[in-house]
Parts: sequence; C-alpha cells; structure tokens
Amino acid sequence: MGCNVLRKAGPPLALRHLILGCLAFPLLAQVVPEGSPLPRYATRAEQQLMPIRVSLEKLFRAPPTGAIHTPAEYDPMDGILMAYEGSTSWKSILDELAANITTIGDADVYVMADDSSEASTIMTRMGTAGADLNRVHTLIVTTDSIWMRDYGPRYVYEGGVRVIVDHTYNRPRPNDDMLPSFFASVKNHARYEIPLVHGGGNYHLHATGIAHTTRLINNENPGLTEGEIHQLWMDYQNLDTQFYDPFPTFVDSTQHIDMWMQAIGDFEIIISDWPFDVGSTQDLICDAAATDLAMAGYTVHRTPARSVGGTHYTYTNVVMCNDLILLPSYTQSQVMAHNSEALAVWQAAMPGKTIVQVNAQDIVTAAGVFHCIVMHLPVPLGGENPTVYLKTRPNGDVFMVDESVELRWISDDNIAVTEVDLWLSLDGGTNFDTVIATGIPDNGSYLWTVPDINTTMARLRIVAHDGDLHTGSDQTEFDFTILGTDPCPGDVFPDNGNGTYGDGFVDNDDLLTTASHWRQGPGIFDLWPDHGDGTFGDGMVDVRDVLFILDFFGPCP
Repeated sequence: MGCNVLRKAGPPLALRHLILGCLAFPLLAQVVPEGSPLPRYATRAEQQLMPIRVSLEKLFRAPPTGAIHTPAEYDPMDGILMAYEGSTSWKSILDELAANITTIGDADVYVMADDSSEASTIMTRMGTAGADLNRVHTLIVTTDSIWMRDYGPRYVYEGGVRVIVDHTYNRPRPNDDMLPSFFASVKNHARYEIPLVHGGGNYHLHATGIAHTTRLINNENPGLTEGEIHQLWMDYQNLDTQFYDPFPTFVDSTQHIDMWMQAIGDFEIIISDWPFDVGSTQDLICDAAATDLAMAGYTVHRTPARSVGGTHYTYTNVVMCNDLILLPSYTQSQVMAHNSEALAVWQAAMPGKTIVQVNAQDIVTAAGVFHCIVMHLPVPLGGENPTVYLKTRPNGDVFMVDESVELRWISDDNIAVTEVDLWLSLDGGTNFDTVIATGIPDNGSYLWTVPDINTTMARLRIVAHDGDLHTGSDQTEFDFTILGTDPCPGDVFPDNGNGTYGDGFVDNDDLLTTASHWRQGPGIFDLWPDHGDGTFGDGMVDVRDVLFILDFFGPCP
C-alpha cells in the first residue's frame, strides 16, 4: 500500500518519493491510523524514521533560469490550499476558514480529500459553514497531515509565470511530501526542487526580496553551511534570507518563525512580545529581531505571546488573503484576555482590512495555528490572458541547417493554456513571419529542425492560447545565427535588412563588409574553412576569411 499510494496518474514523481513511500509509509501507518490528528511536531514514531528521510535526496536540482520574483502573502492571491485531515474540531476550523476566504477573502479554496466520499463531505460541511461553493475545489489525493504550510507548494514567478519551488518535508510523511508534485500536475505548473530539508512554516518573506528563517534550517541540513543555504534560496527564489536563533523546543517544538513573526508589508512586520516572560530566551530573540528590523527602517508591531502548560499561544500565526486576515483567538483562561489586545494591534497595523477572529484552542496544542494549515496560491499575472516564458533563449548561438534544437517553455493562465504557436524572426524581432509550428500542445517542449536559412538576426517567439480565445506571448531579446546551405560562399554584401545577405557577386564590397566584422565570433562573416557540408567558419573573422573571399571573386554560380 505504501508504494501503490504514491503511484498516481500524471508525470513521474521524484525518485525519492517512491523510495520514501516504500520505506516509511508501512512503518508510519502502524502507529498513525488514517484520521488520527498528526501534530505539527514529529511524533516519537516519526523521529525513529527521521534517518531514513534525511538520507534521501530529491531528483531535480536545477533552479529556475528566468527572472524570479517571490510574491508575499500580502500580495494578491488567487487561492488557498488545505488538507482535510485531523479531528472533527480541526476540520471545523478549516470549514470556518474556507467560509471566510471564499466570501470576504475573494479567493478560491483548494481542499485535498482522501477520496470522493470525503470530497462530498467537505462540500456539505463547508457549504453549511457559509462558504461560496463555487469557489471550493476538492482534489482527490492522499495526505498525511493538516499542516499544509510545511509541505505544500511554494510559489514564485519565473518570467511572469507561476512555478513551484518544492523542498523535502522535514517529517517522514510521504504523502504530504509529494503534494507539490500532485498540485503541479493539476495546474500544469513547472516545479523545481530546492535541495533543502525544510518545513515551509519556517519562512516568511517580503515582496522586496527579503526573507526570514530560524537556524532550525541549519540543523536540518548539516551538510550545508549557512552561506550555502542562503545562496540556495537566492538561486531558487531570489530572496536574501535573514537567519535568527530558534526558540527552545520546550517553548515551541516546531522552532518555526511563523509562530512569532508575520510580514504584513514591504517594510512592515508583526513580531511577538512576551510580557509574562521578560528576559526569557524567546523574549530576547523577538526583541532583538524587532530592534534590528526597526533600525533597518521597518515599522514593527508587537502582539502578545504566552507559553502555558507547554503550549505556545501566538497571534502572529494568521492567514492573510487579499483584504481578509484570519486571526486566532483562544479560550484558555490565562490567555483569552489577550484576544482583544491582539485584535487591537492588528486593526491598528492593517486599517482597511477585515479581521476575523476564529477560535484556535482545539488546534494550538498541536504546535500550530492557522498559517500552519494553509498555503497561498498567488494570482496569474496575466489576469484572463495567458502568460508564457521561453526557457530556450539563444544569445549569439549558431545553429546549422537540419540541426535539432529543443525549444522549451513554461506557461500559466487563469483557466488553462490549450495550445501554443512558435514563430521565427529573421530580422531581429521586427517581424515574426516564419512558422516553426502552430496549434501544438502546451507540453513545454518542441523539437525544432532548423530550416535552410542564412541569417545572423534570428529570434524566437511563442504565443499561448486559452479556451476563452485569450492569448499571451514571449519572445527572445538577443539575435542568434542560422547557417544554411550557402549557394555562394563569400557573398555577404549587402545586408538586406532582414537577416539575409548577398547581391549575386563576390567583390570588394564583400571584402569591406567582412573587414567591418574583424575579430568577431562565428556568424555569416566567418567563412573559413568550408566544412564541406554547407557550413562554414572556425570561430573568428580574420585574414583567412579575406583569402576565402578572394578565392570566390566573381559572379555567383
């Protein structure tokens, strides 16, 4: 069962998902029956499986190649992801969150259901709670726990297209760990795997490119230095991450930063305060962070926090969704007096937002609250129009006639891209009137056979279409060369303005034109040697190319 549950329809999963499922799932299932509310921290049984999980690596490592921007949680959101797991009281919290998100929050909710029966139950319960069911989407996929923030898909924009940056979940929960792969297939979004063992709740970020984490991440990745971890987040998410010491585990067993910090604007943040634990380690960590950020120009707000009976009560662990903020409240006798105080802080910090308090008492004892059980899906940047990004971007490359070149792209849309067209320009992007392919599937790749054309001004363009007849496009910004079969070697003058050359004679004009490109790299002017297959050049325009032209002086055949 552990192996079979991971073999779902769609593109192949990372190899480590399959291995982990076969190794860990049977052991985990013996101690965690379906329906049991897994806490956010690792159970004792899971701790025994940690060495298995930590030893496994993800299959895909290369970071995005296009321009990267990671949206913040205060940016416009398209949807919120949830996993319908845990006790009835936990699911009631999800129902209430969904009701607010689909109405006040103006966003869709994607709920992971183990089977069709549970999906039907979700629709009934969320409808009863007041959710707009037109905005509730159930997806049939097995998950292990409710803690979507820690394993769910982290979104970034690559070249204006939504893509997922995945990580290895820091718990031996194989079904949770594969959820980003599943959701990528549902949305047809590209997915990258950052080589970090991680819990996603240990990360907060601003749209300016600044992010925050605790050094739990260092402990989870002992083979990497802090500098190397920092660089990975820069490479995959274009984020300059600041590191903080984690709370002691007896205060917060997760040691995640979302239990005491929330970014609410480009230069604005909320950080916990500890009025009943002044001078404690957690108080000193929060105070130091607040001071440092204030000195850096941030507006810092402070909300109360308490540690009572081994439970970390926080008011920073919220759900932000467009103009909605879902703020936890508690019924614990020593803590409930802080509910109104925290609400006042949030109201002062976020004027114009609707702040709804939701009772979190039944879940906070499991070491997490609302931020921990959701993941954000940002809006598509094209609105109703598709966005598409060509990942194949030749820059001064030289392609030979009949050469096979893989053209790769990624795409996105508010509904779905149905097909794409690929076009070639011969005049540096002024006109794209040479067809490569039209009406082809949006599968991210096309094998192009280079045509028999001579040009040094080639560029590529892609056009994406959706079912509502909307389009979006992208094109390359640099010229590349196509060397076709040249019927008249040396006839390189004049430049006809469309990437082609020649006037039918090899003469002094061709010598002068070649000399004007002296010591430049490969291209139409790099003529020596003749390779005997219709292609030319040795990588440099020099005296041998001049001698080559002299050999062919006269009218073209």
